[in-house]
Amino acid sequence: MGLTSKKVLLLAVLVAVALFVLTVWLWPRLSKGNWRAVLGRVGLLLATQLSIFAAIGLFANNSFGFYASWADLFGQEQEPGVVTNYQTGPNGTKLEMLGTERISVQNGSRPASAGRIDKVLIQGEHSGIASPAFVYLPPQYFQKKYAKQKFPAALVLTGYPGTAEALYKKLHFPQTQHELLGKHKMRPTVLVMMRPTVAPPRDTECVDIPNGPQTETFFTKDLRRDITEHYRIGSQAKSWGVMGDSTGGYCALKMAMRHPEAYSTAVALSGAYKAPLDATTGDLFGGNSQLQRENNLLWRQRHMPAPPVNLLVTSSKQGEGNYHQTMRFIEQTKSPTRISSIILDSGGHNFNTWRREIPAALQWLGNHLTA
Repeated sequence: MGLTSKKVLLLAVLVAVALFVLTVWLWPRLSKGNWRAVLGRVGLLLATQLSIFAAIGLFANNSFGFYASWADLFGQEQEPGVVTNYQTGPNGTKLEMLGTERISVQNGSRPASAGRIDKVLIQGEHSGIASPAFVYLPPQYFQKKYAKQKFPAALVLTGYPGTAEALYKKLHFPQTQHELLGKHKMRPTVLVMMRPTVAPPRDTECVDIPNGPQTETFFTKDLRRDITEHYRIGSQAKSWGVMGDSTGGYCALKMAMRHPEAYSTAVALSGAYKAPLDATTGDLFGGNSQLQRENNLLWRQRHMPAPPVNLLVTSSKQGEGNYHQTMRFIEQTKSPTRISSIILDSGGHNFNTWRREIPAALQWLGNHLTA
């Protein structure tokens, strides 16, 4: 059974309850002062506490999508397997269809009413990275009225480590767009949903790491090329946006600011403004201090020309650690960059806060993109 399986969570809860009841039942018998009774009490307490922690941890993981599998949890995730059954584009790029997912909305089995989620494997020609993605095609993509029309697209990223499935199962990006489309509040937009961890288990922070994974190249060149060659999507920057939460938010801002030729619009939900350097990232910049400064967005605003892009940042006055940096980022923004924000009175760094921000942010994003 998988890490995110409801059966695993239910089993963990039942074990925790059973051990708690067993501890209460056996405690009088283990009240003696001999070493066996003491070891019995210690063993029961330890087993009960571990089972409770396991149940709480599994519940938190299912709610927030930190890890997708047992291998992911223990840092043993394997690279994607050998690719077969490719669909080859006119310029030789490759994208493999892995299946489809149903949208949890009314008439979810009918693409022309609900849209469709394609699971694909993107092969990075320039970066050498292969990574899965979930591509949400809005209902209009399947309607005769739009049969010859190209659509704008948005890359949607999770935080680290995150799971791409959480973007439609927990944060409900496709469902939110479906609702906004029904109210005529945004243009139909293709959503390419991924996690930024394309070289697991390393947190690459969307950086082209010297002598390491070329993550920035994958997102700004390979992904856009593969997707536009296999779907009816505009290829120019004005047709492409990028949106993410936490680490994904930092990636979104950085890719638009560093590559306005790739992404014209970016949204950062609780995003950071520079990459951390810790055990999960390793040395991202290969000792190159200039490269490190150029990936610090606040430094970039002060010392480099402002790109002609649209940016939206979010934070909370209480509960978010990035509030003061977000306000500083807004104040430092110079033309021709255009800046907008969503600032809540209170809200933590979590799914609940982002679900409150996503409808307005997705509407803003969709209405800044054209095909």
